[in-house]
Amino acid sequence: MRAHYPSYLSALSVLVGLAVAAPGTAAAQSPGLDAAKALVDKHQSTGEFVAPGPAFDAKACMAGKKIMVIPMTQANPFSANVANAMKSAAVDVGFEVRVFDNQFDVQQWIRGIELAVAEGYDLIDLSTAPIPEMLQPQIEAARAAGVKVTVSHWYDANEPVPGFVDGASLAPFSASMRLASAWTIAKTDGKASVLFVHSDEVSSGKYAREAIEQAFAEFSPESKYTFLNVPLSDWSTRMTQAVQSALLADPTINYVVPFYDGMSQFVLPALDLAGRSDVKIASFNGTPFVLDMVRDGKVEMDIGESVGWIGRAALDYDMRLLCGIEADPVLNVPLHIFDASNVESAGVPATYDSGYGDAHVAGFAELWGLAR
Repeated sequence: MRAHYPSYLSALSVLVGLAVAAPGTAAAQSPGLDAAKALVDKHQSTGEFVAPGPAFDAKACMAGKKIMVIPMTQANPFSANVANAMKSAAVDVGFEVRVFDNQFDVQQWIRGIELAVAEGYDLIDLSTAPIPEMLQPQIEAARAAGVKVTVSHWYDANEPVPGFVDGASLAPFSASMRLASAWTIAKTDGKASVLFVHSDEVSSGKYAREAIEQAFAEFSPESKYTFLNVPLSDWSTRMTQAVQSALLADPTINYVVPFYDGMSQFVLPALDLAGRSDVKIASFNGTPFVLDMVRDGKVEMDIGESVGWIGRAALDYDMRLLCGIEADPVLNVPLHIFDASNVESAGVPATYDSGYGDAHVAGFAELWGLAR
């Protein structure tokens, strides 16, 4: 989900916790299993463009307006690529998007907000990780000065958005774990035994866990799953041992699913230490080094999103807010499964925005009135 977010968040727990979902009774092939396989099949092809709202003349309504994008940090490739995609799309429309360079520092985020206010920007987009709750006084001051503030690709599609921002374009974190659950169920013919690894302090994780619970109840009640909490600050120091211990405690586990694919580098050694080469890894984020692991056979599957699509979709939401036009807050970015059959489409070595097709480029151009 947010593998690209470093461990700057303070851990809410110093203990690694396990919570086990009770397995149901064994069952043969079922409609639920068929539905899981159908969901997997749907996401193994690049997604179609679905308009997030009615078409509008973006050039006309954005003339003279400007947006400040404050990413988590330009040093992070995911955040940088999303922000740069927003800036590139704004050039096509014909208005200014400035990406505020920072080095993952709260004081720098604050300076970016203050600069946007001082220089008369119309909107500030906190993109991919500057945590709004850490910036509430500055956000409220910006809004009081007439600057709208949005948050992009931070809150889950099912997560409440705080009232002190003007809006948020929402990410498919829970949908990714529903899809990952379906994958494990489909690949085991309804005999999944999954260890999900997450970090409690990431707020969207709650909704991802709920999606997992619903997916298993719907697709395969006879399968079982376990949640393993490893705080963000402990990924490099405790995850390997925690996963190893979980595998040794439950020899039935056949999948480990890290919520964020950056965890995979700490999960792989645990499989070796536990002598469990039979256990598969599936995850979410489409991080290039993990896609390379898929190509090398170390990770079975990784779910990705096009950063170029995310950037355009987030900009679409911001423009609609400024122009008073209806918008779906859930980003229309499809989830795409990479496995051995198609991972080379992501590049060799993999890149952040290859393998997803280009339906979004023409789709947004037409939606914004640029394809004439």
